[in-house]
Amino acid sequence: MDMNFNPFDLMKNAQKLQEQMGSFQEKLAGITATGSAGAGMVEIDVNGKFEALAMRISPEIAQSGDAEMIQDLTIAAFSNAHEKAREAIAREIGSMAGGAGIPGLANMLGLA
Repeated sequence: MDMNFNPFDLMKNAQKLQEQMGSFQEKLAGITATGSAGAGMVEIDVNGKFEALAMRISPEIAQSGDAEMIQDLTIAAFSNAHEKAREAIAREIGSMAGGAGIPGLANMLGLA
């Protein structure tokens, strides 16, 4: 065991990590991704917190009256937006870590 262990250093590092995570949470809200399905017939925008921000349905598909197709395309567009947001978050993590990557961070954030 290291005899030079200082619990105050651990507390200081924990506080710094907490501040960085707060900053990261703010950055997540600023990340946006657009997913689409049906050759752009349905598009959904999400942020880095995976919250839906906007949805667009083409007039053609809306007027078709095919509710089941609209539902399927909406789910597919959301899944596509979700994947793009995950990729954007992974890039942001990489840039925050100076490209070095932090082992286990993606798993911790549910991105892997």
